[in-house]
Amino acid sequence: MRTSKRTQILEAAARVVEREGVKSVTFDSVAAEAGLTKGGLLYHFTSREDLVQAIHQHLADQWEAQMTAAAGRPAREASPTERLTAYTRVTTHSATRAELLFMLEGSTTPEHAAPWGAVMERWAPPSPTTDAGDPVALDRFITRLAADGLWLYESLTAERLTPELRRALAERITSALDHEDK
Repeated sequence: MRTSKRTQILEAAARVVEREGVKSVTFDSVAAEAGLTKGGLLYHFTSREDLVQAIHQHLADQWEAQMTAAAGRPAREASPTERLTAYTRVTTHSATRAELLFMLEGSTTPEHAAPWGAVMERWAPPSPTTDAGDPVALDRFITRLAADGLWLYESLTAERLTPELRRALAERITSALDHEDK
């Protein structure tokens, strides 16, 4: 199956962000990366905001697809532990700089945060605010905080963790989930 032109543009935009950051997303930079004219890009996206919103959705969709593959099933069919284990593996193994930068940028506006929030809602458990005495809920929340801390660490520092260290950290983080789901 051929990749759609719109998807090719969004992947080109992610490469631009990977190299140069979110602010580098312009019609000119993305069109050049995608091998299109600015007019060709305008056919698919009417404004920079339209393009940026589409990039957020595209990257969040990719992230969700990776979590579905890691869990071996969609979030609605996975147990809370399976969802969080998949979330941890994806965020610690394969989160790209573009995804991390866009996720951070997305936290600045509700419209940009919406695609990421929807993925988090399906895959990462909510905080145990309603039952702080539930050790299973607390373990799940601690696991999410640890996984989130890893991608936040890499996005805020220039340090990139080796694949071996990422794998070891993911296994260590998910080892807290050795209990059975209720």
